[in-house]
Amino acid sequence: MTVTSYTNVLNSSEDLVTSYVETRAGFVSLALEKSRQATPYVEEARALRTMASSFSRPEELLTDPNIQAALLTAAGVSDKAANHLQLEDKEEAIKGLLNDFLIPAGEHFVEELVFRFLLTRGDALGGSMRNIGGVLAERKLARTLLSVLRLRKLNYMWLDRHTDQWVEQSDTDVDIEFSLKGLSWMKGEIKRTLLFNVTVPVIGKNIDLVVLNTAGDRLDLSDSASYSAIGELKGGIDPAGADEHWKTASKALTRVREGFAEHGVHPQTFFVGAAVVTGMASEIWTELQNGTLSFAANLNRDNQLTSLCQWLIDH
Repeated sequence: MTVTSYTNVLNSSEDLVTSYVETRAGFVSLALEKSRQATPYVEEARALRTMASSFSRPEELLTDPNIQAALLTAAGVSDKAANHLQLEDKEEAIKGLLNDFLIPAGEHFVEELVFRFLLTRGDALGGSMRNIGGVLAERKLARTLLSVLRLRKLNYMWLDRHTDQWVEQSDTDVDIEFSLKGLSWMKGEIKRTLLFNVTVPVIGKNIDLVVLNTAGDRLDLSDSASYSAIGELKGGIDPAGADEHWKTASKALTRVREGFAEHGVHPQTFFVGAAVVTGMASEIWTELQNGTLSFAANLNRDNQLTSLCQWLIDH
């Protein structure tokens, strides 16, 4: 049976509430992803230790051109900041590292160098991880939608975020959710395209999810009539921030409805969240029942996420 309504998987607001077990699993997933993304930095640090250990004194580090970039990082200069510095500025930063930290460390200068290198790299990792919940949420939704399309034998294309090119589906579409920015499919004569994180000209704001009733290679984001559904996806798992995420999403969807209404268009709206607490679940349920929202799902519930993807395909 094709699922076309939220009532097939939701009986009350309680069905949307994230459980303690799901919250715990979400935090574990975030921790594992942080560890995965930290691996290259740890390997860099190990290689730096080996390279630096070939020198007996910290001053000798200046003689090796292959280690200068690492010295600059250890001095606290990020890759982004380094692009804005002149050569003399970089040399001054490295000399400061030597005089203030490495030389005073004596025979332990290699450890001091590695620790400070990791400190800067860790700061960069922290910055890239601030929205990791959202990234993981996109991957999970994309993989579920891909699975449903495959099970239903529906042909699709996917948009590579790195090349901005549409790619035909293949039997080797493994891990494409790591590079996927959008999906386009056909069901009979019906064409649909889902895009992640795009600026919608009608309202001039970035939206988490948009579904258009055109093929991926014929998109016209300025055509308000081409929007079939618009949604907000919040992947943060911390219950303490759940209400704030919902308020942000709710305001964004209200802005969408009002903006499109001015053009005589009324795309359906939906919400997907990882952290859903009791209060916001009640508000979401009310909007579902009065028709403000067309669909809602808890990202942690496979049945709800699968049903949402079915609805996206069929609506």
